[in-house]
Amino acid sequence: MARQNVAEQFVDILVRAGVRRLYGVVGDSLNPVVDAIRRTRDIDWIQVRHEEVAAFAAGAEAQITGGLAACAGSCGPGNLHLINGLYDAHRSMAPVLALASQIPSGEIGLGYFQETHPDQLFRECSHYSELISNPEQMPRLLHTAIQHAVGQGGVSVVSLPGDIASRPAPERTPGTALVTSRPTVRPGDAEIDALVAMIDEADRVTLFCGSGTAGAHAEVMRFAERIKSPVGHALRGKEWIQYDNPYDVGMSGLLGYGAAYEATHECDLLILLGTDFPYNAFLPDDVKIVQVDVRPERLGRRSRLDLAVWGDVRETLRCTTPRVRAKNDRRFLDKMLKKHADALEGVVRAYTRKVEKHLPIHPEYVASVIDELADDDAVFTVDTGMCNVWAARYLSPNGRRRIIGSFSHGSMANAMPQAIGAQFTDRNRQVVSLSGDGGFSMLMGDFLTLVQYDLPVKVIVFNNSSLGMVELEMLVAGLPSYGTTNKNPDFAAVARAAGAHGVRVEKPKQLAGALKDAFRHKGPALVDVVTDPNALSIPPKISADMVTGFALSASKIVLDGGVGRMLQMARSNLRNVPRP
Repeated sequence: MARQNVAEQFVDILVRAGVRRLYGVVGDSLNPVVDAIRRTRDIDWIQVRHEEVAAFAAGAEAQITGGLAACAGSCGPGNLHLINGLYDAHRSMAPVLALASQIPSGEIGLGYFQETHPDQLFRECSHYSELISNPEQMPRLLHTAIQHAVGQGGVSVVSLPGDIASRPAPERTPGTALVTSRPTVRPGDAEIDALVAMIDEADRVTLFCGSGTAGAHAEVMRFAERIKSPVGHALRGKEWIQYDNPYDVGMSGLLGYGAAYEATHECDLLILLGTDFPYNAFLPDDVKIVQVDVRPERLGRRSRLDLAVWGDVRETLRCTTPRVRAKNDRRFLDKMLKKHADALEGVVRAYTRKVEKHLPIHPEYVASVIDELADDDAVFTVDTGMCNVWAARYLSPNGRRRIIGSFSHGSMANAMPQAIGAQFTDRNRQVVSLSGDGGFSMLMGDFLTLVQYDLPVKVIVFNNSSLGMVELEMLVAGLPSYGTTNKNPDFAAVARAAGAHGVRVEKPKQLAGALKDAFRHKGPALVDVVTDPNALSIPPKISADMVTGFALSASKIVLDGGVGRMLQMARSNLRNVPRP
């Protein structure tokens, strides 16, 4: 049997680690690896139009599957384009292996054409970033990179000069066991004892949940029932904790709604479950706080803690729930449930009042119709900005739907690239990209990737011809909006010219039909919805805290608009409150 070269060995290891696609743009320094993929049946090269899209797509694939995904960029400018998507994947704890191809090994450090030092450049957005400088480093260096990405949750980067990739591998090594999943982490007995004691001593306990509650919905519900606790969530916790939740009091933060803010401030014990919620202005400073997280470096970095518990949420609650004394007093819980329902009642009128006659179309209305018509197991990818607002308030999770966005990194233009990665995992699953006109136009070239691979992604463009969230930020800061207006084409016509289904919607009565047609279409489709650029309104009274950090209760509604089916759920929960 012919001896492998380094590129072939590299590809074989990726396949054994479960990687089925390598997203990227070809280039001379990548040619040996791309050619090895061409000759390997179990992995595909996915040709995108921009390397940033490759990294976003890999990150989304990793979030959907929970396994390792991969992307690649050629030397210099090619792999530099990966960096934004890699930052997003790393901050989302998505296991991604990035191949950063490098200039010829003998030229490194001599100012060669396209020379950069990717092993240094990517260190801030990775757990591991190293250069393969000779064939003998393979495969141990790649194994190590994979273990870092999967084991720690995040990005690993391997820099590989093209000439090294073409050289013979030192030997055809036997298969080495690779980490493919992460273990559960149980807190120590002392921490469990301390947590139980604090809960038993507290009269009013609130749970605030983040993405670390993934897979722990049942445990959180049992815990909340036992201690009669309202349950709020951060944006990244929405898809994991909001559905089938009789203790739901909404979301805190700028995009929030309901009574989550009140519940976290009026309790005497706040338990943060799997959340690295960054906006400490929304967290109380006068109640006892416990934080539970599997990543110890996150404990206490947002707020003062009375107890830090190192463990994953599911195992921690399994250990804790049977040991805490059941609470019978529901007064605090019922008070927060009523506040939550009242808050939603107060704002929902903004989107129900004459909405089917309002021109331009209310973006809230668009989001609510998408939520109603989309499949029960749809994957939604959401652009940063106002699309985050509509997703937070209108998309209804059910335990089967997924909602993916750049929620920690906050990048523009993430939704359509992430939809590419999500759709490749399952062509039969509905994937819907909620794209702002600014985000979509930033990486619009990769709409051609959807067409090239006939990916049935449905791109819904919220087209208000502006950078809406930036305008809001300027207004709240007392600045006139400037540099936020976009002069857009007819995006539907662009889609049709590219060979996809495209329709433009300018009247509310056209919306449902256009969405149904797009969702039924078997290939890629784009719906360009002209929405109201003035959908935002600022409350008549603005406090200094709000100007500097939006540190007001979200139930006072910084952003005008309704909350869709969440109101129905809140009403249902309120009906379950025992009457005297």
